[in-house]
Formats: sequence, C-alpha cells, structure tokens
Amino acid sequence: MKELQYLNKYFVKYKYRFLLGIIITIIAQIFMLYTPKLISKSFKAIEAYHKNAIGAEVIKTELIHNILLIIGTTIVAGFLTFLMRQTLIVMSRHVEFDLKNEVFQQYEKLDQNFYKQNRTGDLMNRISEDVGKIRLYVGPAVMYTINTIIRFTIVIIYMYSVSPLLTLYTLLPLPILSYIIFKLSVEINVRSTIFQQYLSKVSSFTQEVFSGIRVIKAYSLEKQNQNKMIDLAIESKIKSMSLARVQSLFGPLMVTLIGVSNLIVIYFGGLMYINGTLKSIGIIAEFILYVNMLTWPVASIGWVSSMIQEAEASQKRINEFLKIEPEIKNQHHEKSIIDGVIEFKNVSFTYDDTNINALQNISFKVNNGETLAILGKTGSGKSTVLSLLTRMYDVKHGSILVDGIPVANLNLYDLRNSIGIVPQDAFLFSDTIKNNIKFGKENATDEEVIDASKKAVVHDNIIHFNNQYETILGERGITLSGGQKQRVSIARAIIKNPQILLFDDCLSAVDTETEEQILNNLLKVSNQKTTIIISHRVSSAKNASKIIILEDGHIIQQGTHNQLVNCEGYYKELYYKQLSEKELN
Repeated sequence: MKELQYLNKYFVKYKYRFLLGIIITIIAQIFMLYTPKLISKSFKAIEAYHKNAIGAEVIKTELIHNILLIIGTTIVAGFLTFLMRQTLIVMSRHVEFDLKNEVFQQYEKLDQNFYKQNRTGDLMNRISEDVGKIRLYVGPAVMYTINTIIRFTIVIIYMYSVSPLLTLYTLLPLPILSYIIFKLSVEINVRSTIFQQYLSKVSSFTQEVFSGIRVIKAYSLEKQNQNKMIDLAIESKIKSMSLARVQSLFGPLMVTLIGVSNLIVIYFGGLMYINGTLKSIGIIAEFILYVNMLTWPVASIGWVSSMIQEAEASQKRINEFLKIEPEIKNQHHEKSIIDGVIEFKNVSFTYDDTNINALQNISFKVNNGETLAILGKTGSGKSTVLSLLTRMYDVKHGSILVDGIPVANLNLYDLRNSIGIVPQDAFLFSDTIKNNIKFGKENATDEEVIDASKKAVVHDNIIHFNNQYETILGERGITLSGGQKQRVSIARAIIKNPQILLFDDCLSAVDTETEEQILNNLLKVSNQKTTIIISHRVSSAKNASKIIILEDGHIIQQGTHNQLVNCEGYYKELYYKQLSEKELN
C-alpha cells in the first residue's frame, strides 16, 4: 500500500464526498440489518402461536406488520446503496480525471532525454490502462472495503448481542480466510506487475507499426510484423491467464468458507437450541441470514484485494514518472521581453545518452534583423545549436545569451513563445490544415492563415484539395507530401510572427524554384527579426548576413557568401558542386 499513499491527497481533496459516502453506507447497513431481526421476531411469534401463547389474529397482524417493515427497510436500504455508489464511484471518476491531467502535465514538463529513453506506447499505457486500474481502487475497491468493514462491524455486534457463543462458532473460518487472502494478494501483485509490463510492450509495438505503416508496406514487411505481434500477444495472453488463474481462486474459496459457516450455524445452533441455550429457533434463522449477508462482502474481499494489488502495481509505474524531476526547469518566472540578439560563447555540448560530442567551443553572435546560415555535413552539430537555443537541452560548458542574458535566466515560456521553429522532421497533427497552421497562433483569422500559406508557397496546393483548408490530415500529416508538410510547418512559424525564426533544413524536400520563392518571402518576413537557417544548400544560405560552416562540432569557416566563395574550403567546394548540378538539371 506504500505506493498508493500518493493518492491520499485526492481523498483529502474530495473529503466531503468521501465522508458523505461513509455516512450513507453506515445508515444503509443499519437498515439492511432490520431484515434478520424481523425474521427472527416472526419466528418467535410463530413459536408463541404453536404454544398457544397468542391467537391467530394477533400472529397474522404481527406477520403482516413484519413483512411490510421488511419491504420498507429493504427499499430504503436499496435507495441508500444507490446514493452510496453515486457518491463514492463518482468521486473515483473525479480522481481519474485529476490523475490523468497530472500525468499528462508531467509528461509535458519532462525533457528530451526522457522521451529518448521511454517508448510512446508505454507512456500511453500508463496514462490509460494504469490510471484505469487506480480508478477501480479509488472507486469500487474503496467503496466495497468501507461497505465490508461497516457491515462486518454492525453484523458482529448484532450477532454478539444475540449469542456470543454462536457468534464465535460462526466466525471460526475467518482466520483461514485472512491467511488465504494475504497469500493470494501477494501473488496477484507480482503477476499484475508483469502483465502490465507486457501490455505496455504490446502498446509500444502497435504504436510504432501504425506510425511507420508506409515503410512497412513499402518493404513488404507485413508478415514479419504480424508474427512479432502474435509472439507479443501470446506472451501477454500467458501473463494474463497466469493472473486470471490466481484471481479465479477467490470466488470458490469464499463461497466454500461461507458454506462452512452456514453448516456451523445450523449444527451448533441446533445443539444449543436442543440444550436450551438458545430460546428460539428464529435465532438460527437470524444467524443464517447474517452469515449470508456477509457472503458478498467476504466474497468481495478477494476481488477488492485483487483490485488493490493491481492498483498498487499501476501506481508504482506511474510514480516512477511522477517522481522524475525535469532537467529543464523554468527558473525565472518574471516576464521576459525578447529582442532577439543571440550569442554563443565557447559552447561545448555532449549528449548524455550517446556520449557524442556534438559541439566543441562554438562562438558566434547574431544581432536583431540579421540572418545566420549554418552549413555542414550530416552530424556536424547544426541541429544541436537550435536545440540548445530553445532549451531542449541545457548547456554545461560555455554560455548561450539572448539579449545579453543567459537563456537559463530567462522565463522559459517567454523564450519559446518568442521563437518560431520549423524542425527538420516536420510534424503535423491529425487535424485540418487550417488548424495545423493556426497552431502557431490559435486566434488567427482565415485571412492570416491564407497569407502565411502564400508566403510559405503552399496556398496553391491547398486550394486544389477537395476540402481546401478544412482537409483533415492523417496521423503525422501522412496525407501530404514531404515538401507540402515542410511548407505547412513554415506557414505555422510565419503566422506566429515571432522575434526569432529558426529553420532546420526545412527546405530539403522542395524543388529549387519553390525554395527560391520561399526564401524571397522569408527575407521580407524576417525583417527586424533574428533568423537562423540550417541547410545543406548554398542557395538557402547565400543571402544570409553571416554563414558558419560546422564540421565535427567545430566552426571551420565563417563569413559572408562573397567572402567564403572566394576562399578555398568546404563552402566554395559545395557552391561549385551544387552550381554544376543545377546546370546539368
């Protein structure tokens, strides 16, 4: 139960619902216990009639009165039980809502390293399946536990007040029951944890397959992936069946022990009646009803124990993530106004997960209104520059300044809000094209969306779709071509109208003519803004205020286009190589 202590704050938050549910449960159990008392009273009246102690009319009136009371108390108890469920089960839905939001907010806070180390399917499983298991604990498990404790307490008090000795005999099987529940609960906890882990593996695998379905079909790998899925499903089924076998033991054991209790009541109660210890045969009937009233609570102990153990395993998995402190934190909560002067001073950076030295002693400065182009071979560290500037990672050696202030001392959200970034891998959501563009500015008008699309040279493509800007995209924008996705991403950055524009090789999938149009539009858009363009093409860099060339994390050349094209080195070689390719085409 240690992991489930995390949920105590929710019981405190919804304490009034919780306490009301307990009060209703107590009242409902009191009304339910009228039935055995009234039946016992009816038996005593029948016995008195047979002994000629009362007349026929009196017993008839007594029995009718008792029957009406039984019906009335049963209806009241049923209505109160309904209110109990409405109070406690609804509370569990509120807790589920809060916990899902808490987990999601934690996911949003966590940094890139976390997402490199964890699979999407596993993250989805924890926020859906695991939270669902916890809801069952907060709702049904807590409700039936309260119900069982209250009913046991009231029933045993009633039974003891009638016959202490017969109560003792009736409760003899309970220690055996407690021991069995303890042993089975431990085993359920172990098997439930293993099953949830396999469920996460299945979720992760299917999520990856669906995301990469085009590649799988292109390489005709459907059969291989189907076989992998079958293997995972078989393993998951084995673990599920293993858990189900243990859980299935509860019911039969509970019914058996209740049956034994009934036999004990009949046997010892009969002996006590014969010996005169019990004054009425109705007491035996009353005790049998008490025992049967305990049947569901006792039987539910196993089910509740199973839910608690599964919830414990699920909460442990959730706590693992909730306890993680994000590496990237907003350390400055006052509003930061960003002008856009960017400076890297002797910056070196190594990725913790791969130990790759991405940048080594990098220094440069870009003023407001200037454009910096960064060129270099794949893996030279170009994208790392943008990741550090947007604080996807924090630099450990050297310093990155924006307007002369270290980025770690700026309000993180103001910093990122002042940046419009077009990543190398253009990501689009499963929504309309219009809403994907408006992602950069939620309150943008249709005119602004169209204007941004025209500047990104994608408007003419969009209007030829059947639903134009209302076209729903497939997952990750699968409906569009690579070049169209890049241009929609550019439109999304333009419509935001940020102070800093970052383009990470975002024109690689467009032809040179379209690239030229976009670059000319960007020159107008980026006026009075700070722009960094990462590219493999000289055509994207030639109009920049400054160009730097990276190789293995080092700056090997820097200057303007005219300066670099007139001196020997990587830039000149690349320029003439691409120029000759263009002439051949």
